[in-house]
Amino acid sequence: MFELSLLVPESRVEDVSDALDALDALSVSVEDADAHTDAERALFGEPGMPPPKEGWQRSRVVALFSDEALAQEAARLLQLQDFFEGCQLLGVAAVPEQDWVRLTQSQFAPVDVTPEFWIVPTWHEPPAQARHVIRLDPGLAFGTGTHPTTRMCLRWIATQPLAGQRVLDYGCGSGILAIGAAKYGASDIDAVDIDPAAVRATLDNAQANGVTLKAGLPDAAQGLYHTVLANILATPLKMLAPLLRAHVAPGGSLVLAGILERQADELTAAYAPYCHLTVADAQDGWILMTARG
Repeated sequence: MFELSLLVPESRVEDVSDALDALDALSVSVEDADAHTDAERALFGEPGMPPPKEGWQRSRVVALFSDEALAQEAARLLQLQDFFEGCQLLGVAAVPEQDWVRLTQSQFAPVDVTPEFWIVPTWHEPPAQARHVIRLDPGLAFGTGTHPTTRMCLRWIATQPLAGQRVLDYGCGSGILAIGAAKYGASDIDAVDIDPAAVRATLDNAQANGVTLKAGLPDAAQGLYHTVLANILATPLKMLAPLLRAHVAPGGSLVLAGILERQADELTAAYAPYCHLTVADAQDGWILMTARG
């Protein structure tokens, strides 16, 4: 395996990437050429919102080819194109053979929620002190337990009397919160998501963890719940305020995550007509907000 590396200005990235695809590159990746320097710029926004910019000022484009001759020929042909003006060939290099499965697995170690509650990939043994364990491998759906928002929700679950409760996990992703609720005794659990892949992942993960729950698209959420969990992001949470609050039973709990500390006031204001939100936990610039029904 050989990689062809190029330095490409923002305006040329799409042309160069398309050309590499046409030249039978096995894969093409684009990264910030100024990453880990003072010139690094983030390019992300909330779901449904446009990114602040379409690309980095300078990108490193890397294409993989099955052999060196193909990589060198692609480099030669690219340099002949008009759109290559302003681009720079960084080189062609062999990619060391690696056990990619083991390399990927090594990046996902067990995650502690509390000293007794852990998320553990299937290729690891649970720690000796673990009393509650969620078995979860990285997959297509969001929620492996490493993000502060997920860990705060699970910490909240671990401190609540959920036995026999009806629980809704709205925006379930991998189903990790719904599974956590089941591990702590909830008996009637609905997990919903707009993404069918997340619904499938949730059902598969529930089966792998030996818990029973129902999963479906958002209209599967019906009636009142003792606990409503929504780990999404601030913008959709604000839009969903009346819907989520309407699912909380009298005396029940509404638990919201995916909120940055600086967004606390706007979430409080969005939910003010329906309930009083307070900050229940904070980690690494993110907060967990809760309210009573």
